[in-house]
Parts: sequence; C-alpha cells; structure tokens
Amino acid sequence: MKKFLVLVLMLMAFGGMLFAGASDEADVYKVGLSFSDYETERWPVEEAALRKQFEAIGWEVVTQVANHDPKLQNDQIINMITQGVDVLIIVAEDGAAAATAVDEAAAEGVQVISYDRLIKSANLACYISFDNVAVGEAQASGVLDVVDRGRFVLLGGNPQDNNATLFRKGQMNVLQPLIDSGQIEVVADQWVPEWSPTNALSIMENILTAIDNQVDAVVASNDGTALGALEAMNAQGLAGIVPISGQDATTAGCNSIVKGELTMTVLKDLRNLVPLAVETAVTLAEGREIPGLTTYSLKELTGDDLVGDVDCKFLEIISVNADNLFEEVVVSGFQTYDDVYVGIPESERPARP
Repeated sequence: MKKFLVLVLMLMAFGGMLFAGASDEADVYKVGLSFSDYETERWPVEEAALRKQFEAIGWEVVTQVANHDPKLQNDQIINMITQGVDVLIIVAEDGAAAATAVDEAAAEGVQVISYDRLIKSANLACYISFDNVAVGEAQASGVLDVVDRGRFVLLGGNPQDNNATLFRKGQMNVLQPLIDSGQIEVVADQWVPEWSPTNALSIMENILTAIDNQVDAVVASNDGTALGALEAMNAQGLAGIVPISGQDATTAGCNSIVKGELTMTVLKDLRNLVPLAVETAVTLAEGREIPGLTTYSLKELTGDDLVGDVDCKFLEIISVNADNLFEEVVVSGFQTYDDVYVGIPESERPARP
C-alpha cells in the first residue's frame, strides 16, 4: 500500500485537525466499519483514515471485511450489533442483500450510514456519497470529447452495486440521444461482476472477438474495469487509440492517462467523504439532526419499485483527463507525483509541484 501512503497521511492529518478540540471527557462510542472487500484500491485507504479519525476522538472501532460475500457481510454486521456498536458505516457488496442487516440494526437502535454505495432500505439513518449520476455523465462526455460517433462498448460495474446503476443512468443521459439518432451504435453492453479487472479483461477479450475488434469507444465505469479492458485492447493494438473512461483517479488509472492509454477518470475526493462520515456518525450518536441532507425516494435512487425514503448527501465530482490531471490530482495532493509519473521519462514529465 506504499503508493497510498501520502493520501492516507493527509486524510489522517485532516481528521486530526478536524477533531483536535474534542473533549477528553466526551462520551465513548463504538463504531462498526463494514467493507465489501479490500480488492478495490480505495477501501483499505478509507478504513485506515476512518479508524484514525474515530480513534482520535476516543471512539472504539470494529472493522469487518466481507471479501465480496453478501451473506458473510450480513453475518458480520449482525455480529457487530451484538458487540454493541452505536453506529454502523457500511460499504455494501450487495445493496439489496444488506438491507436485511440494516433493518435489524435499526430494530436494535443502531444508526446506519450507507457509505458511498446505497443500501436499499428506508431504515438507513442516511446515505452519503458523491453525485453518481454526474459520474456517469462525465464518463460518457469524456469519451465523446474524443469520438462522438461510431461503435461503442459499454462496461458497467458490479450489478449488485446500486452505484453501477446510477453510473449507467448518467452515461445514458448523455449517450441515448446519440443512440436514438443513429450517431452511436452500442455493439456490446456487459456488466463486470465484483468490479474485477480480471473479469473485465475476460469480458473485453470476448467482446473484441465477437465484434472483430471493430470498436470506436469504450465507456467503462471505473479505473479497475477500464484497466482490465485496456489489457485486452492492448493485445489487439487498440490501447491508446480507442478512447475509454474510468473512475476513482487511482494511481494506476492516472498513470495510464499520462501514458496515453486511459482517456479520463473521475476524481471522487475521499478526503471530503471520510470526514463527512465521521462528523455524521458523531451527530447521530449524540442524537442531533444531520445538517444539509436531501430526501430522495428509494424508487428515485434505484429505479426499482421500492417504498420509502432515504436522507442523502452527495458530494461533487471532478472529471479528469490529460489536460487537468496534474493540477487536480497531483498538485492537489490526491496522488503523488512519483506514483502518477512512474515509468514516464523525466523529459516528458511536468516540473514537480
């Protein structure tokens, strides 16, 4: 995890400043952190930052990781309820399956924050994330900035993750008018289980075989799936020629952009999301009202015929490409200069910030 060290330290430092004034005599609470997996690059980083910030204010922290197993995640959540957590922060593997555990938590008086991925339950205390429809719109627009017609491949995320649905909604907000006019033809549309780069590689290999490599653009829903697809595209001489989108501004994704392979990514600045989660948990534990929430129906958020509402807070996103990556990602400190430009000759790098 060396490549994340600077980001972790910044998150931890920010949290330390945010809560430096906490009283030594404050009530001691316990928070449960439930993560779908640690395969996704960002989750171990955010667990470390959340833990540091909670411990800085005297909270006890319990963490469980489900390794992409929805049943195991529910069992782990129930176990944390039994351990007496006051607040749960959950990154769900399966937003529908996790609703069962959320409902049980609510029945036991445990407040639940759905973190970045929506859990399909009206018993959530709140859902905090980024504007995920805007993410999809940025992905489609970023590809269209390079190629605005022709044969497009769509690579969605994990179908059990409601964010994948929201990304697709945003993508289609932009693409559908061009599809309807005949300017774009969708020649393949696949979802990638578990957001796995390995799965994306296999899926893209099969797609390229089926369409005889006749593709003009790929709208992929995060950096992991995009980089898996790029591996398949590279084998066919298409990497760096066919535009492809990503998300999360990972070190590998940003490095791919500066190498001229990945076209764009979406920066969702977790340096804002982590403190928001901690502040929200403290507010809930102390029985205060959370400021700045907007209420949406579950049907609006999911497209499913579900009953009930969820209070939400969505943070802004930034579309990143080769033109603004240095300023938005490196100068801002989200990723390090050395990680982003690894393998790039010194003569082709910008000056260090």
